[in-house]
Amino acid sequence: MDWNRIPDEATIQKTMEGLKKRNFNPLIVDDRTAALAKLKELIPPGADIMEGASTTLEEIGFIAYLMSGQQPWQNWKDRIFAEKDREKQAKLRRESTMAGYFLGSVQAITEDGIVLGVDATGSRQGGYVFSAAHVIWVSGVNKLVVDVDAAFRRVNEHCFPLEDARQKKTGNPAGTVIGKTVLYENEAPGRITTILIREKLGF
Repeated sequence: MDWNRIPDEATIQKTMEGLKKRNFNPLIVDDRTAALAKLKELIPPGADIMEGASTTLEEIGFIAYLMSGQQPWQNWKDRIFAEKDREKQAKLRRESTMAGYFLGSVQAITEDGIVLGVDATGSRQGGYVFSAAHVIWVSGVNKLVVDVDAAFRRVNEHCFPLEDARQKKTGNPAGTVIGKTVLYENEAPGRITTILIREKLGF
């Protein structure tokens, strides 16, 4: 299975309809530049934001933009990294899941609009599931799969090995684990927005 294939237009449109019916408010953009511009448009100046670790957000330039000091938002990670006391930092991380805007990516999106999110600790899923007022998922169309079975296969055969290797390469010899897995099937209107990008992004 090629887990990085770019699906045809019919599949993309079918997935958009599935996401829409489940209140995941899908938007489609052509490339990473347009995705970054869309994020800047969606998040109002002065909003408090938190981003979950995401290769996709890095690849579209969002993390670099946050670190530039030119962004107009209140970034929870600035507060978290400034706190050196480990217990206080952990408390801030939990509080950050209640951000006004919580951004990140997911591992798989089915053609009928079900979304699969997986974490080691669940730090992203906490914000996604309920705590954050607004959630924005950013995903390349390479993460679209036919059904839930394929979504779990994508995680186990593709996402997990790549994330485990990335963790080891960046200084965590133990690698990673699959700790928390969430299937998102429906949401209240207006809370979650999904930006799909017509590119291979993330894993």
